[in-house]
Amino acid sequence: MSTSRLTFLAVATSFTAVASLQSLIIPVLTTIGADLGADAVGQTWMLTAWLISAAVATPLLGRAGDLYGRRRMYLLALGAVAIGSVLAAFAPNLAIMLFARVLQGLGGAVFPLGFGLVRDAFTPERLAGAIGALSAIMAVASGLGTVISGPVSAAIGWRGLFALPLVLAGTGLVLGWRGLPRTLERATGRLNGLAAVLLSGWLVALLLPLSSGNQWGWGSPAVLTLFAVAAVLATAWVVVELRSRNPLVDMRVMRLTAVWTTNVTALLTGAAMFGMWAYLPRLAETPVASGYGLGADAATAGLIMLPMLITMASVGFVAGPLSRVVPFAVQLTTGAFLSAASALSIALFHENVWALAAAAAVLGLGTGLVTSSTPNLIVRSVPADQVGIATGMNANIRTIGGAIGTTVYAAAIGAAVGTGGLPAESGYVTAFVIGASLAFVGGLAPLLNRTRPARPVARVIPVVESPLEEVAELAPAGASARAA
Repeated sequence: MSTSRLTFLAVATSFTAVASLQSLIIPVLTTIGADLGADAVGQTWMLTAWLISAAVATPLLGRAGDLYGRRRMYLLALGAVAIGSVLAAFAPNLAIMLFARVLQGLGGAVFPLGFGLVRDAFTPERLAGAIGALSAIMAVASGLGTVISGPVSAAIGWRGLFALPLVLAGTGLVLGWRGLPRTLERATGRLNGLAAVLLSGWLVALLLPLSSGNQWGWGSPAVLTLFAVAAVLATAWVVVELRSRNPLVDMRVMRLTAVWTTNVTALLTGAAMFGMWAYLPRLAETPVASGYGLGADAATAGLIMLPMLITMASVGFVAGPLSRVVPFAVQLTTGAFLSAASALSIALFHENVWALAAAAAVLGLGTGLVTSSTPNLIVRSVPADQVGIATGMNANIRTIGGAIGTTVYAAAIGAAVGTGGLPAESGYVTAFVIGASLAFVGGLAPLLNRTRPARPVARVIPVVESPLEEVAELAPAGASARAA
């Protein structure tokens, strides 16, 4: 088997393992909490622990891969997922489960590392198709957890859910150990410790209140203090990065038009899509007594989401070849607009299973285009020694958007109480209209990107209005911007 194929198989396997952990336990949180003696706050922490761990690990290990070798960091992150999955499956109490979720969250770094490994192993002509396919796999695996969690836990118990990421992580480790190429081009310098501490600090300070604000109260001193701390630390982080000769995140790369517009879209579409993934099944499961709910069980709700997985996978695998005709920036805008249309459809037409399933299928089309075009735009627009940190920051921005989105959806739905204490229909309508608005605005950002699609050349560089000036500005001393 060729190195490129083995690399693709290893990375695809690891992406499936890590992405499935994003949503695998959400439908069975109550069951897990009952077995481990965790109340609603403890159950929320099972999600928050993974979220914060992934948010911190993704950029830091992604940058460490740029500096010290992606293969090494990839194996480290995937090993943490395997150990965390074993601990989670046998966790006797909440404390062990939270530790396991932190270990699993370290696997978030697999995404930027995997994209970097693929860039090292594939020729420019084949790179777009490989990244599009991997993005589709990642997106499908993220939704897969929601679909299979209920049936699998009903058949073998919730502990059996962690067998899937364990087997996949183990397979990815074996394939990676045997066949992944070592990174030939590495960034120069060292990991900026102060920047790493500040980046980790503001991410934790931001994501913690976003995840727990509903329990703590949005006007509580803890939430307001953490938001203020996040703002201060983020400002300090930017100042340190701008003044550093050895920045963790090169702000010159972040301000490239193709990069910042893609990140804006990732933030807004992430907010819309994560909220839809979380609350579309809940809308379907709302009791009929509410006057608008379908009273669907977990299995039916999973089937409603199934068209999303099918269309998401289908689009992702053709996004690369499609880019020869439709540029990735156009694909990104189209995907965001389709997601907005899906959210608006759910808000207006949710009277039966078929209407929701059709909206889910459109959501899959939009999500597939967004998730496949986003990393392609980033990878093809930054120097080779910045791929890990650039894609890591993009993933983090999407994660922050997801946390914001689920919070906004929860607030909108919880603000309106209807019959029997159930959420009122107006709450769901408001939430999905907000989601549609976020996705639509996110689709406008790529229209500002004047970067033309990169042609297959020996060096992958951003093509802008003044390419020589911008590339000369970006090239760090002693570092090569040549694509593998």
